Amino acid sequence: MITANARAVFSSDGPFKPTTIERRDLDAHDVLIEIKYAGICHSDIHTARAEWGQVQYPLVPGHEIAGIVTQIGSQVTKYAVGDRVGVGCMVDSCGECVSCQKGEEQYCLNGMTGTYGEIDKYGQYTQGGYSTHIVVTEDFVVRIPDNIPLDKAAPLLCAGITTYSPLRHWGAAPGKKVAVVGMGGLGHMAVKLAHAMGAQVTVLSQTLKKKEDGMRLGADEYYATANPETFTKLASSFDLIINTVSAKIDMDSYLSLLAVDGTLVNVGAPPEALPIQIFSLIPSRRSFAGSMIGGIRETQEMLDFCAEYDVLPEIEVISANQIDEAWERVLASDVRYRFVIDISTMGNE
Repeated sequence: MITANARAVFSSDGPFKPTTIERRDLDAHDVLIEIKYAGICHSDIHTARAEWGQVQYPLVPGHEIAGIVTQIGSQVTKYAVGDRVGVGCMVDSCGECVSCQKGEEQYCLNGMTGTYGEIDKYGQYTQGGYSTHIVVTEDFVVRIPDNIPLDKAAPLLCAGITTYSPLRHWGAAPGKKVAVVGMGGLGHMAVKLAHAMGAQVTVLSQTLKKKEDGMRLGADEYYATANPETFTKLASSFDLIINTVSAKIDMDSYLSLLAVDGTLVNVGAPPEALPIQIFSLIPSRRSFAGSMIGGIRETQEMLDFCAEYDVLPEIEVISANQIDEAWERVLASDVRYRFVIDISTMGNE
């Protein structure tokens, strides 16, 4: 077994504490990664605080992982020692179902294995990227292009692919009007990506306090949803709305902003239900959909796209000792726009 330093939570309301975890010895197709940076995702908080269901503690969160390959299994063909690589929200799937065969492992019909908080095929509880090392089968590792710094690569493994996938699936492109609800970790990536795809981009945020940032990152328009006039002015405007917020909002109001045949896609995942009136959909043949990350092939495609078009997250690098503070700041929307942990500080107590 391989011992890694980590930061874990030991209860739903407890702070992070230094600990060590065991990583499995490498199988033939496994890759050992020395983690350099790990992004902080709102999903980490939801999971660790048991807002999405029961959790086994201690828990090491983190599914935005960027690092360097330090060892490979005997039959690994895709990676070599020294490669710059990433790991996102999943580390395995059945590989046999229709979804897996299509390269959409995130929708594995037998259940993909999450990077943390799940039981893997070895019977071990998976632990995430707030740690110094991780062992992952090569098929669930992606290559980070040389022109993407590792610290900025980390958030692309969740925030990047979570917004890239629905933008691609629902056809963000020149001539399309795309609205992004929320200007946080996911939202700022959605703005950058939709702009790079050539769409006309509008940000819908509670206030205008981030308007300058939004316009700088690629938005064409920016509106405050706290102002009721916004919903009157923008009625029936958008082909696609990406809702990135993890809070309960009035979905009917946002559905009213869709044009005929428009789609509102939820990528934010609040713990409570989001009720809608069916007549928010029927009169204009609108759709209300959800989307979850992307498959491994699409994640690599996203990384290559970001490298080509210089689409990178806005980050604030922190030490391992600042994780608790960072989580509180995420909950207070006090981050522009993604915290990234410098894993070299993991041994500092």
